[in-house]
Amino acid sequence: MSSKTLTRIELSEAVYREVGLSRNESAELVETVLNHISNALINGEQVKISAFGTFSTRNKKQRIGRNPKTGTEIPITSRRVISFKASQIMKEKVAAGNK
Repeated sequence: MSSKTLTRIELSEAVYREVGLSRNESAELVETVLNHISNALINGEQVKISAFGTFSTRNKKQRIGRNPKTGTEIPITSRRVISFKASQIMKEKVAAGNK
């Protein structure tokens, strides 16, 4: 597994190279898209990106966890989490990249 991470700066640089916007406009565009996705998830909406996947939120109930070092039981509070389900097209692209 690679330790390489794609960052916001790299995304905006890719937009700059491929779309031809200025670097500032590219950075603003990436920020705007990410803000729209974040706001939709905060509002409980589902975000579907065709040929990529679906982001959604779900509520997890309170449960008992265990400290792996000491073995003591600790209550884990209920919380809202983000989940991502990759599209079939994305799954196939990733699988083909592993060959």
